[in-house]
Amino acid sequence: MEKNVKLRIDHISKQFNGYTILNDISFEVKQGEIVGFLGPSGAGKTTTIKIVTGQLKQTSGEAMILGMDSRGINQKIYQRIGIVSDNSGIYEKLDVYENLRIFARLLNVSLSQVDELMKQVGLYEHKKKKVSKLSRGQIQRLILARAILHKPELLFLDEPTSGLDPATAEGIHKLLLNLKKEGMAIFLTTHNMNEAKKLCDKVALINKGRVVEFGKPSQLCLKYNQNITYNVLLRNGELHHVSQKSSAIIQVSEWLKSDQIETIHSNEPSLEKVFLAVTGEELV
Repeated sequence: MEKNVKLRIDHISKQFNGYTILNDISFEVKQGEIVGFLGPSGAGKTTTIKIVTGQLKQTSGEAMILGMDSRGINQKIYQRIGIVSDNSGIYEKLDVYENLRIFARLLNVSLSQVDELMKQVGLYEHKKKKVSKLSRGQIQRLILARAILHKPELLFLDEPTSGLDPATAEGIHKLLLNLKKEGMAIFLTTHNMNEAKKLCDKVALINKGRVVEFGKPSQLCLKYNQNITYNVLLRNGELHHVSQKSSAIIQVSEWLKSDQIETIHSNEPSLEKVFLAVTGEELV
């Protein structure tokens, strides 16, 4: 496996009680890259994370994580990855600092890094507050802080901003983009297509256990842009919805020559509309 490839999934399938949960999926996550695994609830996203982190065994195929087969993962690999999920355990009777201090010792991380990390995720002023008194957004930030405390090479995020208010979600997005700049590889599962378009270098659209599309978000949106149109706002406040017909092109050219255009935007479909086009199903 290439040195900069942190996760590679080759033709993974998973059956359970005669039901196919994952159907021949393949993709990879490289250093300094955020790859999104996008689909509705029950599509197989969480199952994929459990397989590649050694919590479940696949029926067929191979998953290589940091150069090791996921079926033989050892403690050294767990020290090099981070996981954020709904069942990420934290100690509710302890305060924020005590939670991070415990995991710092388990992961051989200097305690001097704990304060800096709390500032980074916006929890420093709550360091002495018990977890049971934190808001949902604060708990999610604590779980994320614990997952990145040891600066893992590969971070797994399972619906990291689900149910959070926009301001809290925005803060987590900024943190993830900074981690990416620092070279961390991030595997993100979500059904939030706007979040995916904002964060991800590449996305895999999954439906009923099968990857139906894979690529850069912008490229997928352009690929399914069947009816190319533009919104043209003129300086006088008029908004025009124009196509690529010759008559419309002539009109736009005239507006440009006479400096009447304030803004012009293309109307390529959103990732959610792409998903609908590919699967014929709404994201729920």
